[in-house]
Amino acid sequence: MASKGDAPVEKSDEEKFTFFWQSQSPFSQWHPSEFKIDGITFCCCEQYMMYQKAILFGDDEAAQKILDTSEPREQKAIGRTVRNFDDKVWKENCRDIVKRGNKAKFTQNEDLKEKLMSTIGTTLVEASPRDRIWGIGLGASNPKALNRKTWRGTNWLGQAITEVREEILASSDPPLDV
Repeated sequence: MASKGDAPVEKSDEEKFTFFWQSQSPFSQWHPSEFKIDGITFCCCEQYMMYQKAILFGDDEAAQKILDTSEPREQKAIGRTVRNFDDKVWKENCRDIVKRGNKAKFTQNEDLKEKLMSTIGTTLVEASPRDRIWGIGLGASNPKALNRKTWRGTNWLGQAITEVREEILASSDPPLDV
């Protein structure tokens, strides 16, 4: 059922999931996707997230370095060096930052919006076996991934993108035929 960049939709009791992971998926923070926010063009959501992290903590030097690279791996590495970082402040803000970046990504790129709309009726799930904050700490092939009660992570990224999809659907005029 899955094609390159797309993830299988699996059923768990009554809840359906769309699993994704890695940059080839349009739902990944690292997936190439140009969008603009506040007059600044970003190459992917990871760049936006790390840029906003640097801005949040007043590290203009790191913010500029993040904008100067188009490589998500480098953006993340620079983001890890942001001066004056405060984990509590970051946790209070990071989900809104990620959601705002993804909303821009999916509303400014029609092809990506179509892929997002193809997930209607499912919860998006970052099936990253290594990420317990933004993902579920499990791969999509792990049977525990089929039940949110057995997830090892919070799925913040999947939640944010699912919320973005629902907001886009709610604002569609005329309503999408689903």
